[in-house]
Amino acid sequence: MSDHPPHDSGEPEQPGPDDEAFQEIVDAEQDRDPDLAVIEAGSRTLRTHTAPPQDEPVRPADPETAAALREVETELACRWGETKLEPSVTRIQGLMDVLGDPQRAYPSIHITGTNGKTSTARMIEALLGAFELRTGRYTSPHVQSITERISLDGAPIAPDRFVETYQDLKPYVEMIDNQGEYRLSFFEVLTGMAYAAFADAPVDVAVVEVGMGGSWDATNVIDGQVAVMTPIDLDHTDRLGNTPGEIAGEKAGIIKPDATVIMAQQPVDAAQVILKKAVEADATVAREGMEFGVVSRQIAVDGQLVTLRGLGGEYEDIYLPLHGPYQAHNAAVALAAVEAFFGIGSEHARELDIDTLRKGFASVTSPGRLEIVRKSPTVVLDAAHNPSGARATATAVTEAFDFSRLIGVVGVSDGKDAKGLLEAFEPLLAEVVVTRNSSERAMDADALAALAVEVFGEDRVQVEPRLDDALEAAVTLAEEEGEYSGGGVLVTGSVITVGEARLLLGRG
Repeated sequence: MSDHPPHDSGEPEQPGPDDEAFQEIVDAEQDRDPDLAVIEAGSRTLRTHTAPPQDEPVRPADPETAAALREVETELACRWGETKLEPSVTRIQGLMDVLGDPQRAYPSIHITGTNGKTSTARMIEALLGAFELRTGRYTSPHVQSITERISLDGAPIAPDRFVETYQDLKPYVEMIDNQGEYRLSFFEVLTGMAYAAFADAPVDVAVVEVGMGGSWDATNVIDGQVAVMTPIDLDHTDRLGNTPGEIAGEKAGIIKPDATVIMAQQPVDAAQVILKKAVEADATVAREGMEFGVVSRQIAVDGQLVTLRGLGGEYEDIYLPLHGPYQAHNAAVALAAVEAFFGIGSEHARELDIDTLRKGFASVTSPGRLEIVRKSPTVVLDAAHNPSGARATATAVTEAFDFSRLIGVVGVSDGKDAKGLLEAFEPLLAEVVVTRNSSERAMDADALAALAVEVFGEDRVQVEPRLDDALEAAVTLAEEEGEYSGGGVLVTGSVITVGEARLLLGRG
């Protein structure tokens, strides 16, 4: 019974639109049990008014804003793409100089590594937000919309604000373009926009993910007081090196003097390089498995329950709504990074408030990372794009799901170790449908099929050059054993493939 007094205006209360919609659904169910009809109608009415998740990009409702956003994207696309690099921070530093160094208007947490960067960045952002700090997050690549790359308070920057930021910077960008041998790249301009948007907000702290490498990455004009090193493995070997140690040498370039380095578990040669760089920079190092780590974890509904050891103590029974052992390790790294940001473990010894931590972790999302986008059959999206990521995904899928028959939809980018990725997934997948996304960087479907045949055998490989056809073929294969047989589909191989599949399947 309500404790609030009844509303009495002296006039009959008129039904609102929500009441009318509710009554229509109830009336349509009059031939069923009345109580059950009301309960189900109420449930459906609530669902129709559920807002999209906060971290989902919003399409501009205003046609003029939509057109302006497309125009900005077109202009950015005319610049060097993210895979064409000139190893230097000269241009981005020049842009920061003429803008008045906006990247120094707030403290930063800088994140590099091979796998897990974006998920870790999202966790750090969620924890800082739970502690009532205003955050700016810069990550790449985007899953569906370019606005995802720049987030304020856990949500993608509004399209009109994205356009406004670009227009504000455009004269300065053109100034730098005219001064050097090369124009600013796509990624450099976006980085400048992120740093300017964060200063304009203003944010209390920026969480910044490198684009590639570290030393000469465009993001490396910040002085991150916390430098996070997620697991390093072989990727971009043509640019970064052929061993984890060589790659670590480039990534360790984000370590600044007197910073705190949060180091995830690493190959021995990579760890040695990072520790040497930390000593040279007089930085403090916290190592996963030594100063912090995962104490325990168990599978829970739609995620896992973990106990983490941080720099300040042990934090029990934290619900993480993400699947896979690697996400638990990402959570431990994120926790240590936030503790380090607050000075725990160096300036003073104390624990973070456990209830606030639980609230922050429980709010974490990571689109395109073991994300379920459809049921019957279950379709899971995962942006694994190298063998190391694929192995982690395969382990997580085996743990979190009980598929009797899993079909893969795989589309990768040129230059990636496609065969290594396929080999990592081979024990998991009954069959694979190879395809390509719409990017110019996408690997030809027939070329990918030739590699798939080497790994899976001809009878387990199907080729569908169009992604929509590939999804339909995979769903059909998953349903061959019947609607309730436990078949599923895993879409993977590239962030772009996952983003386009997400749109085709009605997300975003």
